Amino acid sequence: MQYRPLGRTGLDVSAISLGTWQVGGGWGRPFDDERAWSILEQAAGLGINFIDTADGYSDGQGERQVGRLVRRRPEKIILATKCGRRLRPHTADGYNRENITRFVDDSLANTGLEALDLIQLHCPPTDVYYRPEVFAVLDDLKQQGKILHYGVSVERVEEALKAIEYPGVETVQIIFNMFRLRPSELFFEQAQKRRVGVIVRVPLASGLLSGKFSQASQFDPKDHRFFNRDGQAFDKGETFSGVDYATGLEAVARLKAIFSSDYTLAQVALRWILMFDAVSCVIPGASRPAQVIDNAAAADMPPLSEEQMQQVRDLYDQLIRPSVHPLW
Repeated sequence: MQYRPLGRTGLDVSAISLGTWQVGGGWGRPFDDERAWSILEQAAGLGINFIDTADGYSDGQGERQVGRLVRRRPEKIILATKCGRRLRPHTADGYNRENITRFVDDSLANTGLEALDLIQLHCPPTDVYYRPEVFAVLDDLKQQGKILHYGVSVERVEEALKAIEYPGVETVQIIFNMFRLRPSELFFEQAQKRRVGVIVRVPLASGLLSGKFSQASQFDPKDHRFFNRDGQAFDKGETFSGVDYATGLEAVARLKAIFSSDYTLAQVALRWILMFDAVSCVIPGASRPAQVIDNAAAADMPPLSEEQMQQVRDLYDQLIRPSVHPLW
């Protein structure tokens, strides 16, 4: 496993890390303690030391399992969690001192930890980034020792650029993959300049970039890839990175022709992300331990060629850019 600095936090994180949304909630399957534990144990055994979860993942069960791992493993496992999406309604006014403090206290109780390594605002409404008092609350919680570092998880590049204007924001979690190139422009430049850690989520475009889907693929009605393609439940950019499914399949077919190799398309897609120096880590999900093994192997792949990188950019410009680039 390769390790990279997480911005100016002083933490070194595994280039391929682990996201836990896929373990339960929104993917058509109930949370399963035994399966979750096997995935987490496999990740730690491979040297993955950064695990991202959220208080809203299966009503805190994700946090409880990751906290259990952190407490039991002899090596340092960095727990990153998120808060805010439990708000009903999910409005900017809900990101106030009382609620944020309660969310942090709940996460501490769920994880069984004395302090949270990293807390991230969980894709809040855009107005939140224009409210300095929200970030002042996080500064106070850090001073109290409840959190060690804080950052944001964003939907749009504009939100990321605004967030890093606040000196306390040390990390930004953002969607970036072969179907979502805009972050690699101005945001990556500014993140490096300010020494902000970049955590890449949705790296496989909800599985499209695994190369395993077809027009005949069926998704459970409780899976967001079934019910949220047009943003019916939350930002449609979270599902297939906002790419039309048929267009995504066409793009995948062309990518397979570019990257005919000994590696899977998923591994190539992860290695492609690691070609960008601004990226601290990638957090692909996994629904079983074997996927963790396959994902982790991407960190040891040789670099992609400049020709291959250019071919991905050309494909993006031809098929994806018109419908995706202006929105996120």
